[in-house]
Formats: sequence, C-alpha cells, structure tokens
Amino acid sequence: MRAVTLSRTRTTVDGIRFAFGTLTVLPARVTRWDREAARAGMLCAPLAGLVVGVCAAAAGGLVLLLGAGPLLAAVASAAVPAVLTRGLHLDGLADTADGLGSGKPAEDALRIMKQSDIGPFGVITLLFVLLAQVAAGHELYAEGWAVGAAGAVLAGTVARLALTLASRASVPAARPEGLGAVVAGTVPARAALGAGVLVGTVCAAGGLLGAGPYGAVLGALAAVAAVGAAELLLRRCVRRFGGVTGDVFGAVAETAATVALVVLTFGR
Repeated sequence: MRAVTLSRTRTTVDGIRFAFGTLTVLPARVTRWDREAARAGMLCAPLAGLVVGVCAAAAGGLVLLLGAGPLLAAVASAAVPAVLTRGLHLDGLADTADGLGSGKPAEDALRIMKQSDIGPFGVITLLFVLLAQVAAGHELYAEGWAVGAAGAVLAGTVARLALTLASRASVPAARPEGLGAVVAGTVPARAALGAGVLVGTVCAAGGLLGAGPYGAVLGALAAVAAVGAAELLLRRCVRRFGGVTGDVFGAVAETAATVALVVLTFGR
C-alpha cells in the first residue's frame, strides 16, 4: 500500500513538472517524458494555467498601481501569458490558421504548419485574437482591478483546461513525433470530464464570491463557452489534419482564453 502511495505521489510530482516544464518558462525540470508522466502533466495543465493567470493579473494590477489606465493593464495581462509560454501558443494559433486556411490536403497543410514563417491567415488571426483579448481585458479592468484580475486568472486556467480535454483518449495525434504525439490520447475520458467539472465549479465559485449569483453564472458560462469553442476548433483540426499537433494545442488554448475573456464582458 505504501509503495502504491509513493508511486502515485511521484507520478503527481512528475506530472506537475511536466505541466510547468512544457507549458511555461517557469523553472521546472522535466524528469520523465513517457505517456504516464504526460497523462499526469496534462491533468495538471489547469494548475499551470492558474499560475500563469495569477501572474497576468499581478502584471495588470502593477500597471494600475503605477497610475496607468485599464487599457495598459489589459495589454500587460495579455503580454504575460505570451512571455510565460515563449509565445508558443500564439505561434501555434498562427500556424494552425495557416494550415486550415491553406485549403491543401492534410499532409501539405501539416508541412505548411511546420514552416518557420507565418502566412496571411496566421497574421490576421493573431491580430484579431490579441485585439479581442486586449479589448475584453480593458472592459474588465475598467470595472476595477479585482474584476480584471479575476478575468485574467479564469482565462489562464480555462485555456489550459482546454489542453487537458484535447489530450483525451479519443483524440489521435496527426504526427508520430512532437509534443502533440507525446500527450495525445493520454487522458482518460472520465478524468478529462472530472477536470472540466472541477475547473468549472471553481470558476463559478470565484464568480459567486466576487459578484454574487450573477458572477457565478457568468463565470460558469465563460468556462463552458471557452471549452465549447476550443472543442469546435479541435474537432475541425482532427477532421482536417487527421489528429492534433503541438500547434493545434496552442490554437486551442488561445481560443479558449479569448472566448472566456469576451464572455466575461457580457452585461457590463
């Protein structure tokens, strides 16, 4: 029994290292690169997102504290996740947009996505996604630091929850190599559902504490809408490319974060 407990503890620790080591630039040495560690890591992805969201909220709060307005606070909050992920999620979003927009067969589209340059579809997608994130953040910070901070934390957490759900057992990898191949299909469907329910409950509870019943409904709605939009993109990519890649994971995360922020502005 003790050996089983120790094994589970080690797997959890390895999973946390995997999540932070692959999804952020925060110092976390990845000691295992196998499927078991990948499964634990993707289940811990929302935790990494929570930390990224807290850092984004802190940056926005610091900007406000220094006397700047909500627009610059929103820019800071949008910049921090990009910095903490080395811009990989945004790069993945742009590459996925180029692949989807190319109209070419899956093999050719995947080759386009691997190229280092960004095409017109990628540029346009990046432009509008970042504008949407900053615009939504501006509206939230205009309501006060607490509202903007809550939005940044929720967006960061839900974005990484989308990665957990994209790693579920029914989603194949499009390539035999890369991060997508390592994590694709590692998370059991029941575990993915449990992670979704847990994060959704936390989002609703945070909204309840901050703004009462309306805040709870809005927080839950933002989480559901974000995951739903990410799922639609995921299914499109699986049909188009034959599975997921690291770029698709980045696109899914950025889509979820953007939709969450936009939904949080409803009714304000």
